[in-house]
Amino acid sequence: MIKLTNVSLMRGRKVLLEEASAQVFPGHKVALIGSNGCGKSSLFALLRHELTLDAGDCTIPADWKIVSVAQETPSTDRKAIDYVIDGDKHLRQLQHLLAQAEHAEDGVAIAQAHGQLEQAGAYDVEARAATILSGLGFTNQQLDAPVSDFSGGWRMRLNLAQALLCPSDLLLLDEPTNHLDLDAVIWLEKWLQRYAGTLLLISHDKAFIDNTVAQIISVEQQKLVTYTGNYSAYETQRAERLRLQNLEFEKQQQKVAHLNAFITRFKAKASKAKQAQSRIKQLEKMETLMPAHAASPFSFSFAPPSALPNPLVNMEHVQLGYGEHIVLEQVKLNLVPGSRIGLLGRNGQGKSTLIKLLAGVHSPMQGMFDTAKGLKIGYFAQHQLETLDPSATPILHLQRLDEKATEQQLRDYLGGFGFNGDEALSEVAPMSGGEKARLVLALIVYQKPNLLLLDEPTNHLDLEMRHALNVALQGFEGAMVLVSHDRFLLTSVCEDFYLVDSGQVDTFNGDLDDYRDWILKQQAQDKAKANSDAKAANSEPSEQKERKIDRKEEKRREAEFRKQIAPFKKALEKHEKALNKCTGRLAEVEALLADSTLYSDDKKADLMALLDEQASIKQQLEEHEMAWLDAQEHMEQQRAAYEKQ
Repeated sequence: MIKLTNVSLMRGRKVLLEEASAQVFPGHKVALIGSNGCGKSSLFALLRHELTLDAGDCTIPADWKIVSVAQETPSTDRKAIDYVIDGDKHLRQLQHLLAQAEHAEDGVAIAQAHGQLEQAGAYDVEARAATILSGLGFTNQQLDAPVSDFSGGWRMRLNLAQALLCPSDLLLLDEPTNHLDLDAVIWLEKWLQRYAGTLLLISHDKAFIDNTVAQIISVEQQKLVTYTGNYSAYETQRAERLRLQNLEFEKQQQKVAHLNAFITRFKAKASKAKQAQSRIKQLEKMETLMPAHAASPFSFSFAPPSALPNPLVNMEHVQLGYGEHIVLEQVKLNLVPGSRIGLLGRNGQGKSTLIKLLAGVHSPMQGMFDTAKGLKIGYFAQHQLETLDPSATPILHLQRLDEKATEQQLRDYLGGFGFNGDEALSEVAPMSGGEKARLVLALIVYQKPNLLLLDEPTNHLDLEMRHALNVALQGFEGAMVLVSHDRFLLTSVCEDFYLVDSGQVDTFNGDLDDYRDWILKQQAQDKAKANSDAKAANSEPSEQKERKIDRKEEKRREAEFRKQIAPFKKALEKHEKALNKCTGRLAEVEALLADSTLYSDDKKADLMALLDEQASIKQQLEEHEMAWLDAQEHMEQQRAAYEKQ
């Protein structure tokens, strides 16, 4: 068990934690949340024994193996898969000992080394590494590519793969989804749900936290406050606590009214499509939980654009690519004021390419691409953080856009993005990634765009800034195209989803749960195809032609196969029924939690009981889903073994 008792921690003169206490039990999955700079990463450094306490006690079992993601990746010619395996230093040391024993022709030492290597998982380590890398978006060809060939974001994926491959008792993950696409995030969720050790997670992705942890530790006013349940449960509990204390509640009423009006308008125009209903539910949830964000330092909104031509962009039969390589073809898209489009699709299918076309970075290879006179684009992409002038201040950046504005007007504006006092006059160079992202967003909002192009806008933003951006986007009157791995943001602000896949851009009829199912289906098909290709490559054509199947033997094998998979089929049916039952009850509980009368003082016991039941049901859902996946995997293994016979 990890136990922090009356801990005080400082960085320089800044007090991060003061007499803070918390504990994490073995096998628990916990998210550590709090504003940027509150001490989350410093707490991780403490657990890695890289920092010492100023006061108090921190105890961790001495025999625990602690693994975290390296922050730097050397530019080396080492193959990607070998680099990932290098992270398991114990295994590499055993391999070195085996090589020494073989060189010395020491039979006893050789036998001992082989036994230790087997126990360390050396004989399937390449297969496990390849599976992890595939889940994180690497192709088979990239496994043998040198590390130096990859960009910074992909190198961070290699570091993440290292951490996931290493055996660990405590896994520390600090913003693991920042450089991942949505399909890789979904894969990582499933992996973490199966992880048997203790997990401590720092993340600003609400949906990711919801699907991976069952406990929250929040850094609040230099203390550690523990909440039972996932992030949704934390928000509800915190909203109730703040409502009862009436902390800054009144100043939120205007935002609540705005959201309520937006929900009403959306309901009036929404169809009965599942995706539309998901969005209504998400917006209503935001309205209920507004008090939990009452003390947020961020507050801004999009001013009405100076012009809203219709359509803003019109394209027909557009072909996109680089050189002779075609990425997308026959793209048809019409953007009008009020369009709210989320782009879905696996890594490398062309989402960012389409965004760059709309932003004017790329030109179409062929087809009709028309933009309206008066089109004003607000384009956010990660590379734009590097376009900021490192020697300029936030105020100077704005003054370059608007020479007539007074310094006080610009200070007031920047305050809504968290640049208060001297922060508005500080140079960009030493700013964190989150601060730079906030400044880029501030510059975009200030220019009153009528078309927003957002490519992973929430990377580096903390939870409160993400919430403020979410609320601001509800009131944006222009058109918006969004690429993001933040499912909460996608569901809240997008009315339509488009799937970018296999060179095509088509409407996606469903919500993000349907997209997750689609991703899992595609991964299963890719795996089946790879197995089929491998089988075909290993079989002799002459043997395929000349082989005669004994029908009696074949029937016996089929019967044996059915007998072998019967328990797994039964388990699948059992867990499917349980999943349906839990899903139904969860919907009932969340419907009850949506009742505003439940939050009165005399019903506090009922509220807490429902919150406990909600957390319990979600835990049951996770357990049944994992059991279902295990049964499905065993069935696939039995089928593969049967087909090889």
